[in-house]
Amino acid sequence: MNELFLMISILDRARLPEAMTIYRSQDILVNLIALGRGTAPPGALGMLGLRDSEKAVTFSVVTDESWAGVKKALRKELQIDIPGVGIGFTVPMAAVGGPRELRFLLAGQRYEKGEESTMKETTHELLLVICNQGYSETVMDAARSAGAAGGTIVHAQGTGMEQAERFLGISLASEKELIFIVTRSAERNGIMQAIMRDAGPESKAKAIVFSLPVTDTAGLRLLEDED
Repeated sequence: MNELFLMISILDRARLPEAMTIYRSQDILVNLIALGRGTAPPGALGMLGLRDSEKAVTFSVVTDESWAGVKKALRKELQIDIPGVGIGFTVPMAAVGGPRELRFLLAGQRYEKGEESTMKETTHELLLVICNQGYSETVMDAARSAGAAGGTIVHAQGTGMEQAERFLGISLASEKELIFIVTRSAERNGIMQAIMRDAGPESKAKAIVFSLPVTDTAGLRLLEDED
């Protein structure tokens, strides 16, 4: 049995093509790419010989087996341990909104389903929704109908979207919006079901949703007071 993780990498933008080659070599075909800018205090930048730089942030779903291979390749081929090159890390996943969607996200990775990897005694979860650009409000309307309070939207570019026809039976555009929604664990399933029902792959939004456990929160006092 495998465990599922969200893999996030933050890289110097110029090194992104090398990283994508590594990911493909490990059968990680579906990625979301957002652009950012790296910062550090002036003193730290000087000591490390660094400067503010353009960054690429990638999001992928991986198994523990795939991550082991990627980590080894990032260290050996990209030399990611050298300061300034980038970082990569994983976060355990709790649930995915549908078996077809899971097959799409994993694409060529080998996976044998075990128990959900939700952390025990977790009271909140982070829902990540991937949808076609311009349909974030459709997603949020569905989420709010099931009790979600609000969300944050990040624009991203999708790769490996040609895999969608194989696993989902539909075609997907590469321009994406990534929506972050923090909610109570008890309300997770209802919100995910509402999103898949009203904004899922059969709709124009073509949304896919999965969740990550949240260990603690601040700034959600109204939600916490109701618990």
